Amino acid sequence: MNHPRHELDEVIHAPVRFSIVATLAAAEKAEFAYVRDAVEVSDSVLSKQATTLEKAGYVKITKGYVGKRPRTWLSLTARGRTAFAAHVAALRAITEAAGDVTPS
Repeated sequence: MNHPRHELDEVIHAPVRFSIVATLAAAEKAEFAYVRDAVEVSDSVLSKQATTLEKAGYVKITKGYVGKRPRTWLSLTARGRTAFAAHVAALRAITEAAGDVTPS
């Protein structure tokens, strides 16, 4: 089993979760509403997918207040950053291997 697809992370690979992790990889933390808008999903979809990522140990969900308004922040854990880097490396390896094939 040498094909790089075996290195893809099943938790991250889902399109919405991949988009969430990619968004979070660019920052130390991000407000829930920012991630929701960046990924173009509803509150409920983001909440569900963020919870899945949290259960995998990839995302930390922090709740607090700005003034009197409740806020939720998402951040990648060290484990999440490592998993994302490995997943992206596997995607690159797949595309590089595909580049070796000349289309007919």
